[in-house]
Amino acid sequence: MDIDVRGPCLGAAVTTAVLAVVLITGSAWLLAWQTLAFALGAAGGVGRSPYGWLFRKVVRPRLGPPTEFEAPEPPRFAQAVGLVFAGVGLAGYALGPEWLGIAATGAALAAAFLNAAFGYCLGCEMYLVVRRMTVRTE
Repeated sequence: MDIDVRGPCLGAAVTTAVLAVVLITGSAWLLAWQTLAFALGAAGGVGRSPYGWLFRKVVRPRLGPPTEFEAPEPPRFAQAVGLVFAGVGLAGYALGPEWLGIAATGAALAAAFLNAAFGYCLGCEMYLVVRRMTVRTE
């Protein structure tokens, strides 16, 4: 079942803010929260993430009906990519070296910002490339 495109966009905006605060403060705890949010989105789809819940319960009831939908698989893959970067960043902040935490968090922030500001989901585009590379042509 397709999903409302506004949900992942809200998630990307919140993620952008969270990751920016992580870079400013160096908070491993806040990055751990974002890593959990990515894990839930990757495991259950973006609707199962905390930001998906926020969209579904608080934001969507105040909006008109959706006019655009997308398949759930690309955003779910993007959550998995975010999980990898956040996990590496968390390891860098918690165990060192700190530059690894900063670099991985910065990369995740850049991808989230692209989605939030321009509607360009880098992880979703990666999903499409992987699909094209793995689907056999007969």
